Amino acid sequence: MSEQPPPADTAVRQQLEPDAADALRAYAARTRESADQLAAVLEDIAINGLPSVEDCTPWEDLRETHLARLTTQRPAVA
Repeated sequence: MSEQPPPADTAVRQQLEPDAADALRAYAARTRESADQLAAVLEDIAINGLPSVEDCTPWEDLRETHLARLTTQRPAVA
């Protein structure tokens, strides 16, 4: 796939349905918000350094918390 778009005079774009366009804009906004949060964390680390180990949550605990959240959102299939 080429990284450059085709010239505008030969490109024919298929228009999205209004609901699909709205959903795509909402997804873009959520993605942008997540990227901004990540950028803020990285900037904080660049300015202040890494947090101490005592102030961090072990990844195993984060994983278990996330898995428990997923389980409550979507019950297992029998």
